[in-house]
Amino acid sequence: MDPNALPRFRRWFERYSDRFFGDDEYVNAHLRLKQEHTARTCEEIVRLASALALDDDEMRIAELTALLHDVGRFPQFAQYRTYNDLRSIDHGQKGVEVLRAEGVLDILPAEERQWVETAVGLHNRKSLPSTLKGRALLFTKLIRDADKIDIFRVVLEYYRSRRGNPQSSCTLELEIELPDTPQYNPEVLKAVRNEEAVDWGKLRTLTDARLCQLGWVYDLNFTPSLCRIEECGYLAELIGFLPQDEQIQSLCRKIQADVASRLAAIP
Repeated sequence: MDPNALPRFRRWFERYSDRFFGDDEYVNAHLRLKQEHTARTCEEIVRLASALALDDDEMRIAELTALLHDVGRFPQFAQYRTYNDLRSIDHGQKGVEVLRAEGVLDILPAEERQWVETAVGLHNRKSLPSTLKGRALLFTKLIRDADKIDIFRVVLEYYRSRRGNPQSSCTLELEIELPDTPQYNPEVLKAVRNEEAVDWGKLRTLTDARLCQLGWVYDLNFTPSLCRIEECGYLAELIGFLPQDEQIQSLCRKIQADVASRLAAIP
């Protein structure tokens, strides 16, 4: 990718996302949430790509996927007033539609364009198709990890605000849209214990959501991603927001042991 292309893509993203702002501060607050998340995800993917010693061209393509991964969020919220894909649209696929309709990637070689579109379209899927290979797979795995790393930060900020004032209103509340109760779906617990992707339709409470997020450690593709969430203390803090139920605590001990084992294996 041309080294001079990234600033052009950044300007397009800023202009595009700004289109959806208006007089409704409720909408504006949620749009800012995604602009800020995008900026931090770009930082995370650059950090991850550096840790993996990717070359300069790969670094630029990786950053581009992070810049564009959530473009579908802006029309999604403008139309449906929710970020819940199950109640609206697949925001990854919508992002690909936006990029094609706007001709955003037309300046890229066809192969690079395909890598970026694939990563944007699949970054939010429960699992990846087994047919995905090569660079398309690499960039999709990179954005999935970088996205999760920042989402850990976002949800923990929300959980802290709720703990300090359970009656407080928070921008993220609309995105999670689940009651904050200690009850949980045994099917969610079982899936996480079996290191399986959780069916988002099974989430009934914030405890379910937290269990699902805990299980993300099994969906992180790169060891530096795991190092990052440990370095930031995200895993330990997330565990602290879970009930002291023996089944949950047993799961937490298993996950902590699995993470420690993976990190110990680093040369």
